[in-house]
Amino acid sequence: MQLDGGAMFGVVPKPLWERRIPADARNRIPMGMRCMLVEHPDGLVLIDTGAGNKEDAKFVDIYGIEASVEGHPTMLHAALAAAGFTAADVKVVINSHLHFDHAGGNTMLDEAGRVVPTFPNARYLIHAGELEYATHTNERTAASYFPRNWDVLRDSGQMELVESDRELLAGIHMRATPGHTPGHQSIIVEAGGETAVFLADICPTAAHIPLPWIMGYDVEPLVSLESKRALWADAVAGKWLLMFEHDASVAWGRLGIGAKGHELERLQ
Repeated sequence: MQLDGGAMFGVVPKPLWERRIPADARNRIPMGMRCMLVEHPDGLVLIDTGAGNKEDAKFVDIYGIEASVEGHPTMLHAALAAAGFTAADVKVVINSHLHFDHAGGNTMLDEAGRVVPTFPNARYLIHAGELEYATHTNERTAASYFPRNWDVLRDSGQMELVESDRELLAGIHMRATPGHTPGHQSIIVEAGGETAVFLADICPTAAHIPLPWIMGYDVEPLVSLESKRALWADAVAGKWLLMFEHDASVAWGRLGIGAKGHELERLQ
């Protein structure tokens, strides 16, 4: 995926952000759409689902999306296969929020061109406030929310609305991190004495670790700032593993405090 670098870094000047992630001739920076797969006692849990395969060629070009792999309908299907699983094996899907690059893979086009659930045997856990926001868009927000990414889940009975700051499954919590959207969530996974946090868009890349480095896409950037501040305090104190959804090269790391503030401690 590729997005405009200026939009990704908001008020941060280009000479600063481009040192960390260089832009192409169209001012776009390379980005990942990393999902998290959890092998849970209750079955496979998938956190976020990427962009899916439903958008047209113009959309794919604008956003630089690599939507498919030979032999698989989407890159997510290919990744599941590489891990030894199929879409039918996923039992729970958790959406951090409902923007197209995080929830587009909830559904897919089948061979007949119909929109169907991508994961036929899964429960889809969606924050109730985020769904309310996604279904009442305005001129600023409508370009990021596509009802085809969740409507069929209502019809199939697979959608379950949940609230923030609660345990969804044993060891998996949804933490409210508003700012990017009012209903944005980060997902905390605890197992084997370790804690990992799937950051989603509260900190999309490792370059966004400094508190004021906030995306121009965030609808409430000052709320993002405070969500990040509180999250970083807990992450440092608990030595949490940070999982970056959109960083094209850095998947994870731990947060430390350096001479200039928060910094990533890369894992070998």
